[in-house]
Amino acid sequence: MATSLATCSPSPPLLRRPMSLLPRFRRSCLPSLGRARRALTAVVAAAVRQDAATWTQAPLSLVAPADADASLFHVAVDVSDAPDLAASFTAPGQYLQLRVPEAEKPAFLAIASPPSFAASRGEFQFLVKRFPGSTVDLLCGLGRGDVVELSVVMGKGFPVDRISPPDSFPTVLIFATGSGISPIRSLIESGFGAAERQDVRLYYGARNLQRMAYQERFKDWESTGVKIIPVLSQPDERWSGERGYVQAAFSRAKDILNPSSIGAVLCGHKQMAEEVTSQLVADGVSKETILMNF
Repeated sequence: MATSLATCSPSPPLLRRPMSLLPRFRRSCLPSLGRARRALTAVVAAAVRQDAATWTQAPLSLVAPADADASLFHVAVDVSDAPDLAASFTAPGQYLQLRVPEAEKPAFLAIASPPSFAASRGEFQFLVKRFPGSTVDLLCGLGRGDVVELSVVMGKGFPVDRISPPDSFPTVLIFATGSGISPIRSLIESGFGAAERQDVRLYYGARNLQRMAYQERFKDWESTGVKIIPVLSQPDERWSGERGYVQAAFSRAKDILNPSSIGAVLCGHKQMAEEVTSQLVADGVSKETILMNF
């Protein structure tokens, strides 16, 4: 009987009050479904605006093989309709990301042309190495007029001020392998006082002459005061120049007399960069004057 009374009798007023507060709590403290949707829409819109601000659409103006076996490609992008992006490229060695339709991720590419090209021609030029299945592979399959997307220009470039003025660093040794020659081209064609220095050498490594880009530019580069030393790892029997790897060719030829007056610039394979850096430091060259673009 006691059980029946306890079950059927109305609850005391004090037991009803906490339950009656819940609806008011929900209305006052939790966002409504409509507000949640509006908040989500705002977040998505902000992300879209941020993405639009980060990426710039631009048409390709050139896609063409850069060597005999089409392992390297010249790529140029017309940025004449993106003057702010063009103006943000200020130093050789800077790079950006490029993405193409259907690519899972963008490619990081060093800009090969000098900053003056962006200002005068409204164009970024690149030298890229084609890998099957990569973003660059998809890029090399596109043609003039196809649209790609470019990120903002990144990095500070080669800190050339560390090897300036030229009379304090009369010797500059430049090392590049494969597509690592790309930002080196930008450096040489931008000018870094090569003609005012006593000894500027470019050790440029490739498998063979068929895979060595920019050979048509060598004469112009040498006219600015840069001595070019091609180094081939797998040359044919007619090759009479340097053989093997860049670091070995440098080791055979180095004649460092005053290490405090030497600057160096490196871009290319990691092993090459590490071994050349070790050789230079062992000979007394300061790490501060061994420049890289990252």
